[in-house]
Amino acid sequence: MEHLKIASDNYVAFTFFIGTMAMMAASVFFFFEVNSTSPKWRTSVLVSGIITFIAAVHYYYMRGYNLETGDSPTFFRYVDWILTVPLMCVEFYLITKKAGAKVSLLWKLILASIAMLVTGYIGETLDRSNSAIWGGVSGVAYFYILYLVWFGEVAKLAQASGTQVAKATRILGWFVFVGWAIYPLGYILGTPGGFLGIQFVSDPVAASHAMDIVYNIADAINKIGFGLVIYALSRSAED
Repeated sequence: MEHLKIASDNYVAFTFFIGTMAMMAASVFFFFEVNSTSPKWRTSVLVSGIITFIAAVHYYYMRGYNLETGDSPTFFRYVDWILTVPLMCVEFYLITKKAGAKVSLLWKLILASIAMLVTGYIGETLDRSNSAIWGGVSGVAYFYILYLVWFGEVAKLAQASGTQVAKATRILGWFVFVGWAIYPLGYILGTPGGFLGIQFVSDPVAASHAMDIVYNIADAINKIGFGLVIYALSRSAED
């Protein structure tokens, strides 16, 4: 079982371990705070806890997989994302629902996030020789979500919801703009032809390690950060 120990220079396994603990701690916090949250925001805080709990479970398994095989747990990561990223998009719908957000907006966000992830998975695993093309398609879906949040329906509804919701939506928008942009960086580092046919890391093992570290850091920042913004909104906005 020697290979299951985390070596002092195994930064990939270390970030998986930290990610597991951080996500679990965040989920416990959000779940415990649900009952003391205003009914108006209770579902949003609950969803935040569900997001980080799902991530914690997947990170636990991804850490074990990485330690046992030394490989990147790409499949398990995308299973995590296909559950958590649409839920993060659901948060935009929930906080703007009082201002008239319709179910059609919810489905736009969910379907765009799924398209972003499915095409990214294809380029990263199933058709790596055309990863630049699949990455571009995934990017289109990402920019569509970005448009909805910053300039489209989400932004307009947030402004109509009041100052606190508008402020929270803008902060969440920065997470989508800056935080989610870290994922394409990991994609570029870890796939051949990740950007205009250029391989930035020639060693495939080093590329895989770099990709995992980038993804792990981004996941912790984005998922926990999303939840904290929702939590802060639930405490500052009036009923």
